[in-house]
Formats: sequence, C-alpha cells, structure tokens
Amino acid sequence: MEEFVIEAVRAERLRQASGVGMEQFVASLVKPTAAMARAPISKFHVGAVGLGSSGRIFRGVNLEFKGLPLNHSVHAEQFLVANAAQNGEKKLVFIAVSAAPCGHCRQFLQELRAAGDIRILVTDGKDPEPQPLSYFLPHRFGPEDLLHKDFPLLLESRSNGLHPTLTSASATPVKSVFSELQRSALEAANNSYAPYSRCPSGITLATKTGESFSGYYMESAAYNPGLPPLQAAIVAFVCEGGGDYDEIETAILVETKDAAVQQAPTVHLALEKIAPSCTLHVYEVS
Repeated sequence: MEEFVIEAVRAERLRQASGVGMEQFVASLVKPTAAMARAPISKFHVGAVGLGSSGRIFRGVNLEFKGLPLNHSVHAEQFLVANAAQNGEKKLVFIAVSAAPCGHCRQFLQELRAAGDIRILVTDGKDPEPQPLSYFLPHRFGPEDLLHKDFPLLLESRSNGLHPTLTSASATPVKSVFSELQRSALEAANNSYAPYSRCPSGITLATKTGESFSGYYMESAAYNPGLPPLQAAIVAFVCEGGGDYDEIETAILVETKDAAVQQAPTVHLALEKIAPSCTLHVYEVS
C-alpha cells in the first residue's frame, strides 16, 4: 500500500538516499502520487505532494465519483489539505503538483495561515522554479477579509463546542451511551472548519470489516470550493488503503439542528450512488 503520509524521519532518510534537496524529493513523488488518483470520468490524474513544517510529507490525489454531479469531486490539493488536517499538521510550506492549481484550489488554499507564502512547484516542466501562492492568485479574497486575524484557520486547532447530546433527525431520542461511531462523528463535527456559515458537521464511515474513517466539513471564504464532510471522510478511507466504496456499510452524520447549510441531503445522494448498501444515520446537535 502506498504511503499517503511519510513521517519526518523517514522522509529525511529517503531524501538523503535520493541525493537531492527536500523540495526536489517532494517533487519526485508527484508522478507516482498521480497514479493513485481515482478519476473514472475525466481520466485526468492529478497528484499533489506537500511538505509540512513538521517535516512530514503529505500526498493528495483527485477523486471523481461516477454517476454524481461533478461538484462532488475532490481536487488533489483539497485531498492534500484534508490529509494534512486529519494528521494534525499545522502548516504547509511547499507543494508540488502535476498541473497548475485550478482557480477552485487556489481559492481553497487561502484558508491556510500565510497562504500567499506557500511555495508551489508545477512539475509539468513549463516553469522549473517554485512560485508563492500569491503568484497564482495575486488579487485574493480569503479569511483575512471576513474573520478576525487571530481566528483559528483550517490547519489550526479548534472546537465548535457542540453539546454531546444527540437527537436523531427524526426527533427520536438517542441513548445517553453513545456508540463509538457516534462519538467519532461528534468529534469530527467539533473539529469542523465552518467559520462563515457557522454550520459545522462531521461524519464517520464504517466498513463491512469494522474499520472506521472520519471527516469534517471544511469551508472556503468563497463557499463553493469547500470540502464536504463525506468527501473528507473518503479522503481518510483512501489514505488508509480503502478499496471499493461499496465496502462502506454505515455512515453517521452529525450536524447542527436547523442548520442553514445541511449536509444530509447530498450525503444521502452520494452514498446511494457509491455505496448503495450503506445505511445513513443523521444526528443533530445544538
């Protein structure tokens, strides 16, 4: 199984063996990373590899879902950021990508602290030198336009303070002893980055073999480039070597009651296509 996270010590050891600098080594991983993409619609495989300030290396690929609208897709840069966030990385300092980041991804990356300074290398050979993200998006709109300067951004620690009393979407009381999956989904919702809508949400997926994977909603100041919780959980599923999506048999979604932004309808639609035997349980918190 390919590594989607390379720990700092191993990354340095591999870099030394390669005989090149760290940024060159990271760039060398882009092509094999792109080969892991799941792009049944476009057949266009994208790989993105990032270096964290911790020294760890994170990999990302694009994901497409046959039978679903294209806005359900995950871009490689989004995958990379979600992978880094789920593994507690605090800052990305360098990203190498197989194709120039699209406008969608340039906007999504704005949610990172000091985003304009992140060095980006496009490995298609057209420009051999890395450029700061501000080069790719010079007139940017981001969290600094809408949030307090000290607000915790996407890779930074937060808790949404959601109360651990769950109510099913059908108003059926939930037992006070939560299942492990419910706790995991609630934790994901508490970690959710939703500063603009204030509608955090999180989801946990469980497979037929008993493995579980969680993800949380990640918003963008421009709204549309945001990453939904289901797609974030699928990133975790892919990173851990998950196979076909129909291995997923249970999904627990936690979101706020009467939220202006509700995930349940689109989660239901997506799971119906990619994992038709999956049972979705929706719980609301206040």
